[in-house]
Amino acid sequence: MENAAGDFTEKLNEWGKAKTPFFFLVDYQFQKPLAWKLSDVDSSEILFNLNGFTNDASGFSDDLPEHIQFDKHPLAFEDYQPKFNCVLHHLNAGNSFLVNLSVPTPVETNLTLEQIFRHSEAPYRLLFKNRFVCFSPEIFVRIRGNRIASFPMKGTIDASVPNAEQVILSDYKEAAEHATIVDLIRNDMSMVAEKVWVERYRYIDRIQASDKALLQVSSEIAGVLPANFNGHYGDLLKKLLPAGSITGAPKPRTLEIIQEAEQYNRGYYTGVMGYFDGENFESAVMIRFIEQQDQQLVFKSGGGITALSNARSEYQEVIDKVYLPFSHTPHAVL
Repeated sequence: MENAAGDFTEKLNEWGKAKTPFFFLVDYQFQKPLAWKLSDVDSSEILFNLNGFTNDASGFSDDLPEHIQFDKHPLAFEDYQPKFNCVLHHLNAGNSFLVNLSVPTPVETNLTLEQIFRHSEAPYRLLFKNRFVCFSPEIFVRIRGNRIASFPMKGTIDASVPNAEQVILSDYKEAAEHATIVDLIRNDMSMVAEKVWVERYRYIDRIQASDKALLQVSSEIAGVLPANFNGHYGDLLKKLLPAGSITGAPKPRTLEIIQEAEQYNRGYYTGVMGYFDGENFESAVMIRFIEQQDQQLVFKSGGGITALSNARSEYQEVIDKVYLPFSHTPHAVL
């Protein structure tokens, strides 16, 4: 597996230095990273639209069924609680300040993965070999010239809650969780950039789900790449991954806690997808993720847990994040 990561890193360094456009995917554990020159991406197997940068020539088509079915079958709370308790034990022991705990949720729908890809209202979308679809709202790293920026999302609330924005911004647990992630990303960014600073702190994004709108809290951390960077995107990703917003802090110990608590393989979920167009580099965290496993579709979702977290509300957040980001579903059966 180390060889795959090494080959991937060298490839991206080489293409970046030569200003050769490319598209890439990195799984959560950096065991099966994949990269293609942009000219070699087969659109019959891989479709992407990353904030308007796309290989999807056919575009949007109105081929949805009249009634959309989307049923979720979440893990029982009694099965979630031991995972939560495992994380809480480590938090209380001082082994971590923040742990992102995720779970798989079986779902049933009358839509194909391609239909979900085409109709999802999300800035970063990917359909990979009909194995999984991702519709992510979260930028990982964006590079324009020598400026690098990261945009961690941490904190979610149902927009229909009275004074939702005020509620989430004034929530002490959410504020502490967000501060921890911003600090982690600043530390990560300082490994690859100079003059790291927080450009925007705790701003609100509105995310459309099929049955509700969600508010998510984000921050922007920026820095300046060193003069000798020279397009070494492979080295940059190797230093920054896995993403802080979907792991926790401190990262190395938290990765061990995640493995102990989750007891399943995330695969490409919470990995990173992105592109280089010859000048600009952009990437997104692969959250909001549906995977085909044998004859079953599985939606993977998670949330950040601190020592102040409540098991019931964290469980509910994981379920709330299982959704289709469609705003126009008048006949949906959800």
